[in-house]
Amino acid sequence: MGIGGISIWQLLIVLAIVIMLFGTKRLRTLGSDLGSAVKGFRKSMSDDGEAEQPGEGSEPSEATDTAAKDK
Repeated sequence: MGIGGISIWQLLIVLAIVIMLFGTKRLRTLGSDLGSAVKGFRKSMSDDGEAEQPGEGSEPSEATDTAAKDK
């Protein structure tokens, strides 16, 4: 007995039917499109996270620049 009462043979039959319906080329294209969508989503999430945390020491702020010029 497999996952949730579905045996391995039933899964293989469903996989064979999906491959016959769509073909390997279309499934490969679908997989690469899904992968690029996930990659873009992760990149946008990390960009948003960096935007919310302003300047962690990478660039000096204007206050420190003016203080340095006064001395």
